[in-house]
Amino acid sequence: MPTEAEIRKALRTVKDPELNLDLVVLGLIYDMKIDGGKVEVTMSLTSPMCPVAGELLEQARAAVESVPGVESADVELTFSPPWTADRIPATIRAALGL
Repeated sequence: MPTEAEIRKALRTVKDPELNLDLVVLGLIYDMKIDGGKVEVTMSLTSPMCPVAGELLEQARAAVESVPGVESADVELTFSPPWTADRIPATIRAALGL
């Protein structure tokens, strides 16, 4: 059975094209459920108007499915609560000047 740490590691390979930071560091991964080989991820985007939203969701799904033991992945998008830069760790926010 895949672990949450393995799933998060895989999701770190998916980067926001504007900020060039991964989904995990940006705090875009809101929830994760692992039931045997089935993984459900709830994520957000930095903006509801993100022009590459579909692409990021597909990349996230493919990343999760690349983890050994994952049979299927479902990645859902949410904007509740809305994402803010406060979800980024303070040290990274400081390096970005946020």
